[in-house]
Amino acid sequence: MKKIFLTLTILSVFASCSEDFVDIKPEGQIIAEDFFKTPDDAMRATNAVYSFLRSWENTGFPAQYVFGVTGDDVEKGSNPGDASFINAYDRFTYTISDDGVHGYWTGQWQAVQRANQVITNVPNIEMDATLKTRLVAEAKMLRAYFYFNLVRIYGGVPIFDGLPPDKSYLKPRNTAAEVYAFIVKDLTEASEILPQNYPASEVGRVTKGGALGLLSKVYLYMKDYQKAYDTSSLVMGMGYGLDPDFNHLFRQAGEFGSESVFEVNCGCSAEFGGSQYAEVQGVRNQFGWGFFTPTQALEDAFEPGDVRKEFTILREGETTLEGDLIKKGDPQAGNTWNQKVYVPTSVNNNACGYGSIQNLRILRFADILLINAEAANELGNTAAAIANINKVRLRANLGETTASTQSALRAAIWQERRVELAMEMDRFPDLVRTGQAGTVLGPLGFQTGKNELFPIPLQAITDSKGILTQNPGYN
Repeated sequence: MKKIFLTLTILSVFASCSEDFVDIKPEGQIIAEDFFKTPDDAMRATNAVYSFLRSWENTGFPAQYVFGVTGDDVEKGSNPGDASFINAYDRFTYTISDDGVHGYWTGQWQAVQRANQVITNVPNIEMDATLKTRLVAEAKMLRAYFYFNLVRIYGGVPIFDGLPPDKSYLKPRNTAAEVYAFIVKDLTEASEILPQNYPASEVGRVTKGGALGLLSKVYLYMKDYQKAYDTSSLVMGMGYGLDPDFNHLFRQAGEFGSESVFEVNCGCSAEFGGSQYAEVQGVRNQFGWGFFTPTQALEDAFEPGDVRKEFTILREGETTLEGDLIKKGDPQAGNTWNQKVYVPTSVNNNACGYGSIQNLRILRFADILLINAEAANELGNTAAAIANINKVRLRANLGETTASTQSALRAAIWQERRVELAMEMDRFPDLVRTGQAGTVLGPLGFQTGKNELFPIPLQAITDSKGILTQNPGYN
């Protein structure tokens, strides 16, 4: 396996110090004192934050086994002996010393640090005031996303609102509630500045709708259902819509379409080199490495007639709508894969490796509709909940929901999230936030009161000189 690293000289502006428990190290040639002088520096620094979105940590292995394999819809995949360490995430046997636990933690903190470099330094650059303000808003939205990842996986973490003036990263954990409040502040401020649209040359930059959409999801996790409903309703009035073709939605032609609320531009370029999001999940020995494959439980979760089933699960021996024959009979390759990341041979850009052009859909309009439906239902507004879940179901070629009571609708919405967002790294955090994890994942080894959160990495606690405390159940 070949792991591709993104290389940007801008990475070297990230300060290091002997007390830095988030493990941010300097790279490259440029140092902070020689940077953040010009408008070009401001743009390059902001682009370096975006570059993390397509990085190995965010689209390759770590995010997939932290958010994916821990659920009941995704398993390790590939052949049994390949990367067998991932089985620890399926069985909840990972430890405080596990490389994956540490790797995801380190990656997210590197991303936070990139955002903080922009937020702290760009305001001091002499440049167009409107662009300056926008770049800081972009960094705030992206920082909020990284903190949202951290708080969902590790719980309360230290809050760094910009670079520490004293250059010290020795700071205790804030509570989860404080982190969520910080995320809300960042997203609210960003939404007041970000534009809703960009010229084609800047496609993929975060938008007002993206900030509000992510904010509505954050409110859902906070169980602030009124704000989740109100905010998602705002997004529903911003011109988004469901792509009528579920297969088209995940192909290159469907990128940045009507359903795209927050999407990572993974186009192959000399500067960024694409991503490995599709490669690690592609059909082994044909398109990729064959990891993170659908489980039988996911197969069984779809209702008869649901078109999403065949457009989510790619099967050996099938010929895709785009004309690719999926190989059959390889005992080392498995027999089903994630079709949402499939890149047809006819459009693949070989300059960056298979699937490097596949965008990562972080937030889709279907998710916004289901957020609105769940929040409406919890507020007792069953009519709104039914209307929005039906929009998602009708696109899937299903009939309207038969659920009518609050409890029945709650179960129906959760089920709809499972099949609509299957293999998009939402299942595990959804199970945790809705209190279903113990029941659903218990047979796989999940321990209630422990595995809702991952451990704080041992190395991080050691580097913090014990200032960071461990999550319950880990030692």
